[in-house]
Amino acid sequence: MTDVDVIVVGGAPTGLMLAGELRLAGVRVVVLERQPRPRETAKANGLAGQILDLLRYRGLLERFEAVSTDPHPPARFPFGGMDLDFTHLTDPPLRAIQIPQARLEAVLAERARELGADVRRGHQVTGLDQTDGAVTVQVSGPDGPYHLTARYLVGCDGPRSRVRDLAGIAFPGTTYPEVNRLAQVTVHESVTRLGNGDLDVPGAGTIPAGFSRTGNGVFGLGALTDDVLMVYTSEDETAEYDDDVPLTLAELRDSIRRVLGKEVPLGEPHRLSRFTFHARQAERYRAGRVFVAGDAAHLFPATGVALNAGMLDAVNLAWKLAADVQGRAPDGLLDTYHTERHYAGARTLVHTRAQVALRRGLDPAADALREVFQELLAEEAPLRRLAGMVAGTDIRYPLPGAGDHGLIGTFAPDLTLHTEQGTTTVAELMRSARPVLLDLADSADVRQAAANRPARVDVVTAKTDDRPADVLLIRPDAVIAWAADLDQSNGVTAPLCKALSTCGVSG
Repeated sequence: MTDVDVIVVGGAPTGLMLAGELRLAGVRVVVLERQPRPRETAKANGLAGQILDLLRYRGLLERFEAVSTDPHPPARFPFGGMDLDFTHLTDPPLRAIQIPQARLEAVLAERARELGADVRRGHQVTGLDQTDGAVTVQVSGPDGPYHLTARYLVGCDGPRSRVRDLAGIAFPGTTYPEVNRLAQVTVHESVTRLGNGDLDVPGAGTIPAGFSRTGNGVFGLGALTDDVLMVYTSEDETAEYDDDVPLTLAELRDSIRRVLGKEVPLGEPHRLSRFTFHARQAERYRAGRVFVAGDAAHLFPATGVALNAGMLDAVNLAWKLAADVQGRAPDGLLDTYHTERHYAGARTLVHTRAQVALRRGLDPAADALREVFQELLAEEAPLRRLAGMVAGTDIRYPLPGAGDHGLIGTFAPDLTLHTEQGTTTVAELMRSARPVLLDLADSADVRQAAANRPARVDVVTAKTDDRPADVLLIRPDAVIAWAADLDQSNGVTAPLCKALSTCGVSG
């Protein structure tokens, strides 16, 4: 007998997203967060990449935009000390919203609680035991120690994950010696901002916009608005910093002085944060009844990708746990969480490690590499290719036995669908996080194959312009589990039934 179905350890974005998705599927979930109150220390500053499409598919994006400091910032992103600039494209392939992590967590916690999740603050996991049928954690809470038992446990408890350590999951990789400081500050009254974005600083001359490399590190300067600057430094240090001790304006000024050799007056701070870079990935994302996700599973040596990867981990895992808890999962379904998201994490490590090479090299060869790379970024094709890597939209999950259609394993496009009941979209159909079978060819064979299924898949017959396939089976995480063009298919019933099973739709 278990107390709940799933215990989530960690109340940051990945854990809260997971809790909301589990509750959407009807799973009993408890979130244990060791911090007694939400963190005030500045951390992530926004969301970017495919998670924005997923949030829109859940009908949640407007809630985040409503508390965003800028829901539609310019389509310009850092990459290895350079810029990926999409502002000249009519359809930027990578976009973001600016939202401080504290606000992001508040919205995710609100949603999780609305759906019935039990979110407990000030509760720290101190021990873990698992058997063939359950996992039990020892917890230190405000009212004393207690035990909690569940079918499964997911560690979303960050880089120093207690869950990962207790489960015996190795976390190999590299820690880089650089310390990065990032701030949003107003333009100081003594400084003149020039029309090209440069700063004219009395006594120091012109400070150019963009990234400047010196023998002591990297300095970055950009504009968020006419009155607010983004200031960044990166330098190699041996000192260790406590993540819970916030960056101060004095510390940032000292870092700028060391890197540039100049004093740069700074106005009032809107945001101050400090971070180090790691390239690490858990050897396995599952150990028996224990899983890891988010920063407990992977750390990337570049900004702008961690939240996207972690929250997508949560969406991938949630529906699979729900299918298992509710007795609908085929053998091996839970193992596909590791197969798919470890693959995605490794792919993200590739381009973030490439950014390290671009960012840290200080010799003539590194300068030449950056020069060649900058020339490539002036062309649209490589620019879009990099956008897909950063956004995670280039991922095609390996789905053995699902067929060879090019859409299988990719994120479902948001098609406009014309049905007998009216016009809808794929995004609207995915709000309930249920599998969707799209019959775009009005096929009797498709309807017959789905007829004996219980009410766990939404079958929609529709027409759409420029249909990408005749039939699409979309998983709850908006990934295409199966696709077919009927005139090229050797039969529908058997492969479709198999694909339905992999979506947790039992026969």
